[in-house]
Amino acid sequence: MGQQAKDWIVNRRLGVEILVVVALLSVGTRTQEQGRSAKIVTPQGVRILQNKSFDDSDEARREILDLYKDLRLTDVLDGMDLVGLQDIGLMGNRIRPLWRDTDKFTHRFVGFAITVRHVPTDVRVGQNSFPTLEGFQKFKSEQYGRAPDAWVKVARPGDVAVIDAGGVQECGFIGSNNSLGWAEKGIIGVVTNAGARDTDEIIKTRRIPVYCENAYSTRGVRPGRLIAESYNFPINCGGVTVFPGDVIVADGDGVIVVPRQQALAVGRLAREINLGDEKSRATRFRKLGLPLDQTVEVK
Repeated sequence: MGQQAKDWIVNRRLGVEILVVVALLSVGTRTQEQGRSAKIVTPQGVRILQNKSFDDSDEARREILDLYKDLRLTDVLDGMDLVGLQDIGLMGNRIRPLWRDTDKFTHRFVGFAITVRHVPTDVRVGQNSFPTLEGFQKFKSEQYGRAPDAWVKVARPGDVAVIDAGGVQECGFIGSNNSLGWAEKGIIGVVTNAGARDTDEIIKTRRIPVYCENAYSTRGVRPGRLIAESYNFPINCGGVTVFPGDVIVADGDGVIVVPRQQALAVGRLAREINLGDEKSRATRFRKLGLPLDQTVEVK
């Protein structure tokens, strides 16, 4: 390498270091201006939950769950409109339920987001052991041993796993076995921009609702395809930015994300809308001679 090239590299590194220092000083100045709370300043007022700006106690969570019980996505969407959150939080139509129960509606849920982000991996079997059957088995065991579902350790009953697959489509990180393990922990649903594997068994047991890309199956195993990069950071799923703790509402119409800070206001409006609709439909049920069911107001 010539001296001119070496000088260019040194100057470039020095320039990058100067930029980093300037950026850190700038952030420090802004946070000092915010006072002792030292809030992080981000472009466009992005919600940062480093210091949670909402009550996440068991009592607060129960209040929200009770308020949203049996509400439909459309009720919540209308409530979002009324508080000025039009076209915010509604996931694209390609995020669909893997199965639907039109009798008891057990595919519906409302819960609190645990956000998980997966990214493609460049780790292949040849980089760890000789590519034989035994070598691959050893490689796969090592990869699974690195706790790809570490987020489960912090899960609370009533949580929903919202998983960004990082664009890796043919990889089944939701299966018949681990999804049952999530249900044991109190996870009430899964939402992802990819898919699931072992779908026959998941649909048969109907123990945990899965909402995924076009309700399709992703059949490959994780090792050599993706790794779990982080959890409880903001992610993108279905065209929506999802933050840890946001309220997730899912039914046959899809999935909507309610910012946690607006959850009570949206829920109260949605509840009024829902009750009015139930009463109106109950009247029509009677006129049509239909037996009243759990979807109508029977009082």
